[in-house]
Amino acid sequence: MDNIRIIIAGPRGRMGSEAVKLVTDTQHFTLVSAVDHKFDGIMLSDLEGFHSIHNVPVYNDIEKCLQNVEADVLIDLTTPEVGMYHTKTALSYNVRPVVGTTGFTKTDLEELEGICNEKDLGCIIAPNFAIGAILMMKFSQMAAKYFNDIEIIELHHDKKLDAPSGTAVKTAEMISAVREKKQQGHPNEKETINGARGADFEGMHIHSVRLPGLIAHQQVLFGADGQSLTIRHDSYNRSSFMSGVKVAVETVMKQNKFVYGLENILD
Repeated sequence: MDNIRIIIAGPRGRMGSEAVKLVTDTQHFTLVSAVDHKFDGIMLSDLEGFHSIHNVPVYNDIEKCLQNVEADVLIDLTTPEVGMYHTKTALSYNVRPVVGTTGFTKTDLEELEGICNEKDLGCIIAPNFAIGAILMMKFSQMAAKYFNDIEIIELHHDKKLDAPSGTAVKTAEMISAVREKKQQGHPNEKETINGARGADFEGMHIHSVRLPGLIAHQQVLFGADGQSLTIRHDSYNRSSFMSGVKVAVETVMKQNKFVYGLENILD
C-alpha cells in the first residue's frame, strides 16, 4: 500500500494522542505535522509524551501548516467550531479530512458535502470510530423495523461538550429511516421536572449521562408487548476507536465524495 502522509490536529487530546500512536506505529502511514492551538514553531518531540517522535513540526494555524507541509490526509480530533474550519481549509488545499469531532450541525454537514462535490474530493466525518459502536447502530436500525418504541441512553465522561452525543444522534437518524414517527409514552404524560424524559427525536427519547470514570457507552432499548430488547456498546479506552480511524484514513484516499458515518464505508 502506498505511503499516506498525515497531519493530526489535536495531538495532545485523549483521542489525539492515541491517533499519534496509531500513525507512528502503522508502516504505510507517515506523520508529517501536528496542529495544536497552544504551540507553534516547535517539534512534536518537544512536547511531553512525544519525546520519541522526531522531525514532526507543530503549527498553531492549519493554513500555515498546509502551506509548509505536503500531506494527503488531515485527522481532526478537536472541537466542532475548530474542526469545521480545519476541514474546510484542508479541502481547499486538496487534503482529505478524516474527522472524529462531533457536534456538527446539519447545515455544517451540507456545506462540507457541497465543497467535496465541487472539489471531487473525499472527506469522512465519523461520530464514532469504534467498530463495535458502528455495529450497535446497524443492529439498532435492523431491530427498529420490528420494534417501534425506542429509547436511547448514551453515557460519556464529564469532559464531553456536546449532548446528545454524535453517536446517539446518528443512531436516531438511522432508526428514523426505517421507523414511522411515533410519539411514545402516555399522550397526557407530563414532566414534573423539566427534561426528565430527555430529548425528543421524532417521538424517541434520548438521554445523556455525564460522569467521571466513563469513556463512551450507549444502549438502545426497544419495547413491545411482553418483551424488550437492549443493544449496548461500551468503549473502555480510547484505543478502541483507532481501528476505525485506520480504516477511515485508508478509505478516504479512494473516495471522491463526502461520507458521514463509518457505517457507510464498512461492508
